[in-house]
Amino acid sequence: MNTFVKSLSVMIATVFISALLSSTVNAVDSEATQLLKNRTAEFDKEIIKVSSSVYTAVGYAVSPVSMIVGDDGVVIVDTGLDIEQGKAIRIDFRRIVDKPVKAIIFTHGHPDHTHGASAFMDSPDVQVWAREGFGHEQNTLERAGILIQKRRGGAQAGFSLTPEQRINNGVAKAFWPNRKGGIWGADQNIAPTELVSSERKKVSVAGIDLELVAANGETQDGLYVWLPEERVVFAGDNFYKSWPNLYAIRGTPYRDIRAWANVIDDILNEGAVALVGGHTRPIIGENEVTETLGNYRDAIRFLFDKTVEGINKGLSPNQLVEYVVLPDKYRDLDYLKPYYGNPEWAVRAIFSGYLGWFDGNATNLFPLTDKQEAERFAKVAGGVDGLLELATKATRDRDFQWSAQLSDYVLSLQPNNAKAMINKADALTGLADEIPTATARNYYLSSAIALRKRAEDANDIKP
Repeated sequence: MNTFVKSLSVMIATVFISALLSSTVNAVDSEATQLLKNRTAEFDKEIIKVSSSVYTAVGYAVSPVSMIVGDDGVVIVDTGLDIEQGKAIRIDFRRIVDKPVKAIIFTHGHPDHTHGASAFMDSPDVQVWAREGFGHEQNTLERAGILIQKRRGGAQAGFSLTPEQRINNGVAKAFWPNRKGGIWGADQNIAPTELVSSERKKVSVAGIDLELVAANGETQDGLYVWLPEERVVFAGDNFYKSWPNLYAIRGTPYRDIRAWANVIDDILNEGAVALVGGHTRPIIGENEVTETLGNYRDAIRFLFDKTVEGINKGLSPNQLVEYVVLPDKYRDLDYLKPYYGNPEWAVRAIFSGYLGWFDGNATNLFPLTDKQEAERFAKVAGGVDGLLELATKATRDRDFQWSAQLSDYVLSLQPNNAKAMINKADALTGLADEIPTATARNYYLSSAIALRKRAEDANDIKP
């Protein structure tokens, strides 16, 4: 059998086994997958009346857009990711009250809260409020020339996945933005006209008295909006119904987790009777708001304090994720389940944020490279074929993490090994089915798609 025919035969057999395994893995929804499917009801499209003058549009795109009705106009809090959906919200808001937009307030600079702004620019003199340093996170990365977070962000969001694969984003419905300007592209971005430089700024627009409060947490340009007359707070991404994204796997500068918890405490102390988060549906009722924010704050503080406790015991990041376990009273709450962020990622972020990459073990001052480690492990396993045999067995045994790591050893030694790519893709597909964290699921499945394409290319098989 010539080399090409042999390679083709191996590839076909591998793809068949891969398809069989994938169908077996996903034949019945896992508990994690079912949790995400149940979550979709949180994103039903609706305009919710939050208070006498506040209306919040949910389910139109990935983040809520709120309207506060004033005497001779309205104020918009956040504008969503997409101009098309922003226009749809504007039309529906006009059905409630046909008054012009007098001001837009951005709770922070993330595109999913700002790129729909032009849909609400009823006139050129609309005030656009944001905090000083607006766009800090993106600007920090771009000034350093770091651009890969955009590609990683696409995998985290699952833009290459089918609706069946993606399900939802944990804190939002699955949404595929207009690609014309790139993943976060928009037809026309609107820059702030008014910047808040103080810790708390009182603003009066259209007869509406508001307070804009500095709120470092998910971003360093964040603020929350307080409507004192009706006791409504707009928290931005410092709150939504999920374990918070204290670390984003697309890659971000360190998010100050202590400050994040303190912001939740500040919001709690406002005494709100309604809470509009940066994603998911609003929470209405003083008792509900107080209980939710209290648990949210306490869970973040527990994780931070426990991580620091472990760090001071000399634990490494890998040891810390076993040491830091949230109490059941937090883990059992649906709004603290890891639909979007994940506690394990936060633990690792705290360690690296304060101590950097070195885990304290002298062995790891100058560790072997991936290739060097793979070469030594291959000797123990009986060569590359031995590694592959162990990897495929691990996949059959549903030991997906170990299978993926073994496949990585092979790919460090033979980057074009199609069988290892397919096996790793199967392992990642299995891992995706086992986790309710939508960002992780999306990243696993997006990576699996890329690996299968690479395997086809490596064997010169055209789809």
